[in-house]
Order: sequence, then structure tokens, then C-alpha cells
Amino acid sequence: MSKTLLFLQEQKISSADELKELADAALSHYHELGDSIKAAEQRMTEIAVLRAHIVNYAKTRPVYDAYRKSGYSSKFLEIPLHKTAKAAFNESGLKKLPKVKDLNAEYSALLTMKKALYPEYRKARDEMQEIVKAQKNVELFFAEEKDSKQVEQIR
Repeated sequence: MSKTLLFLQEQKISSADELKELADAALSHYHELGDSIKAAEQRMTEIAVLRAHIVNYAKTRPVYDAYRKSGYSSKFLEIPLHKTAKAAFNESGLKKLPKVKDLNAEYSALLTMKKALYPEYRKARDEMQEIVKAQKNVELFFAEEKDSKQVEQIR
């Protein structure tokens, strides 16, 4: 309880409402950072898949052209790879394929952003946990105080 009291004095928190507002703000900031990191990770995954499909599509394009010229012969083994890539492009609604160089640049920027956000995310998590712990301790203290007053009144 003394650590909680010291924390409240250091943070210049003088009321339970102020502590609740601070806890809510810390929790909100923590979740916002987490959501932005998750969004960056999701986009990075999408870029990696798209990049793989573009490379496969480019590698198998001449083979697919030969396959079409041969009258769709079943002797071509790389055709399923090409068709999978083409289906992925159609599914994602791409009219024009992005350049792998552009995708690599976007991926790199997202990775840099993600790495930059992690220290702030950890700091926000630690602050949020400390504030929530203080809030719980204050609630427990006042709950114990109420219980002891009720016991005295019963006597």
C-alpha cells in the first residue's frame, strides 16, 4: 500500500476519479499502439503473399504462353503455380500488378514503423499496468476500510 501511495504522490494524483481517468487513458493508448502494430503486421503478411505470387507469376508467364500455344497440353507442370497466382490477383481485385520494388519499399517502411512502435508499446504497457495496479490497490484499501467500519458498527 505504501508503494501505491508513493506512486500516487509522484504522479500527483489526488482523487479516485483522477486515477480512473489516468488508467482509462493509459489503457486506451496501450490498445491503440497494439492495434497499429497488428495492422502493420497484417499488411506485411499481405505484402509477403502478394510478392510471392508476383514472382511466381512472372517466372511462369513464358511457360503459360507456351502452354496456350500448344493447345493446353497436360505436359506443362508449372501451370498450377501460374493459375494460383492469377487467381490470387483476381481475388484481391488487382487490375495492375504492383512492382516488387514498391512492395519491398512498403514492407521495409512498415517494418521500420513496427520496430519504432515496440519500445513505446512496452512503455505504455508498463505504465498502464502500474496505474491499474494502483487503482486496484486503492479500491481494495477503501473496500477494507468500509468492511472494518461495518464491523465496528455491528459491535
